[in-house]
Amino acid sequence: MFGTMMDNKPLSPSTAEPDPPLAADDAKPAASSSSPSSAPTSAPTTGARRKSPLRDFFVGPDGIYAVPRWLIYLAIAFVVFQMEVWLLASLRPHLSDLSWRMMIEASMMLAAILPGFVMARIEARPFGDFGLPARRAFGRNFWVGTLWGIVSLSVLMLVLRATGAFEFGAPELHGARIWKFALYYAVLFLLTAFFEDFLMRGYSQWVLSRGMHFWPAAALLSFAFGYIHGGNPGEAKAGLVAAGLIGFFLCLTLRRTGDLWWAVGFHMAWDWGESYLYSVPDSGAILPGHLLNSTLHGPDWLTGGSVGPEGSYLVFVVIGALWVLFDRVYPEVKYTVRERP
Repeated sequence: MFGTMMDNKPLSPSTAEPDPPLAADDAKPAASSSSPSSAPTSAPTTGARRKSPLRDFFVGPDGIYAVPRWLIYLAIAFVVFQMEVWLLASLRPHLSDLSWRMMIEASMMLAAILPGFVMARIEARPFGDFGLPARRAFGRNFWVGTLWGIVSLSVLMLVLRATGAFEFGAPELHGARIWKFALYYAVLFLLTAFFEDFLMRGYSQWVLSRGMHFWPAAALLSFAFGYIHGGNPGEAKAGLVAAGLIGFFLCLTLRRTGDLWWAVGFHMAWDWGESYLYSVPDSGAILPGHLLNSTLHGPDWLTGGSVGPEGSYLVFVVIGALWVLFDRVYPEVKYTVRERP
């Protein structure tokens, strides 16, 4: 069933790049003359004919291979983030925890997206080819994805409530603070969605798709997406698997909508719903300024334990239902890795 839904067929004429051709043989020794004093000589190997093994590893007949280009992108992202942290270090004593959290999320977003513009110059193509075309910014895909995100999470929370595993509790915020923190977390998780989705499903997905096709690249990056969540406090194996599968589902949304705007909306709404609206742990973290004094009761397999609902076994049912429903609603493949314009 997954093979059919994933529509695993060639994306475009751009397939895995071929191996570089073998170097031509060096010139043969010159023929000896009829004179006895003439000794055979061989043509020296010139520097122009030498092949560098390192160059052969990175560069083929069509330019730099896909994986080295991806590593260049990651290296630039790392350098940009380190520079941002160095520049922001002096501001830390003057900022509240909430302001600092916002600054760090903004820094990570820029560290993921700014190198994409550099790679767009190297690739000689528009930045929008990597999943965030400006002409579709915050358009229909974004808002539909937002709706799917909050509805799917709400279904999970209502099932947990029906089983007695979740209690809404009394409001934790009152008055203007309700809207203040609602807006704060909407912006915070929008930055998070831009950072994680572009890093894992933007340029990375695009360039690796050129080397190994869409779905192998999506599987690799989704595994990495789940793995990096292991650094979150309170995470568990079920939560890591769920994060990877949600990432894989978001790859399907990229494949069928043609860009990342649907995924960004879904990602933002899911995180906002967990951390603020339902006030439960999100990937092991409970954030301040949440709306409700809610509680979870019951075994970890049902509630997710310290991970929160993302660690509940029920989340796998929700992910499966999302995959099937999305496959029905969006049957057409719109994402392609096209050649240079």
